[in-house]
Amino acid sequence: MSTNDLVLDVRKVSKSFHDPVTVPVLKEVSLDVKRGEFVSITGKSGCGKSTLLYILSTMDTDYTGDVVIDGESTHGLDGHRLAEIRNAKIGFVFQFHYLLPEFSVLKNVMLPGLKLGRHSAEEVEHRAMERLRELGMEAHALKGANQLSGGEKQRVAIARALVNDPLIIMGDEPTGNLDSRNSAIVFDIFKHIASVHRQSLLVVTHDTDFAARTDRNITMDDGRIMDHGHR
Repeated sequence: MSTNDLVLDVRKVSKSFHDPVTVPVLKEVSLDVKRGEFVSITGKSGCGKSTLLYILSTMDTDYTGDVVIDGESTHGLDGHRLAEIRNAKIGFVFQFHYLLPEFSVLKNVMLPGLKLGRHSAEEVEHRAMERLRELGMEAHALKGANQLSGGEKQRVAIARALVNDPLIIMGDEPTGNLDSRNSAIVFDIFKHIASVHRQSLLVVTHDTDFAARTDRNITMDDGRIMDHGHR
C-alpha cells in the first residue's frame, strides 16, 4: 500500500489535561485510515474517543505526536493553515446537527462551501443541491432548517459535511439522537459515501450494531487503542 492511500495517519498522539493535577487522557495513540475506508471507534465513556477526534479534526493542537492528513504533517502548523485543511479536507457530522435555524436547508449546506471560497456562489449552490438530491432531501431545500424532523436534520448535516468534497468525514456519535430507523438510514448513507465516492469515514459511536457493520472497528480503553479491528 502506498502512503498516498492513507488519508489519515496518526502517530503516537498523547494528551493530558492539567486541571489542577495532570491526568493523561490519550497515551501514544497510533492509527490510520485509508481512502474509502469506513472506520468506527468504540469504547466506554471517558476512554478518550471524543478527545482523540477533536485532535484529529485539527481543532485541538495541544498534544504530542503527529496527525498526518493527506500526507501533510499538521502538528505545529499555524491556525490559518489548519483552518484551510479543515475546510477543504474534513467534513464533520456531530450528534447534534448544529444547523442554523435562521437559514434555509440549502443555505446551511452551502455555508462550508462559501467559507472555503474555492467556487462561485452559483457553483456552491449547485453542489449543495446535488448533495441534497443524493440524500433524498432536495424537496426540502427551501424550508427553514427548524421545520425538519430530527432524522431529516441529520441528513442535511451530512450533505453540509459533503459539500466541499472532503477526503474524510469525521463523526462524533452521529446517530446518538436518532431512532433505529433513522440510524439505519445514516449508516446506509455513510456506506454509500465510502463505496461510491471513495471518501473515508471515521466515526466515534456508542452504537455497537452500527460499529459492527463498519469496515473496521477500533476499540479504545483508558486512553489507549486496544484493538485496531483489522479483519
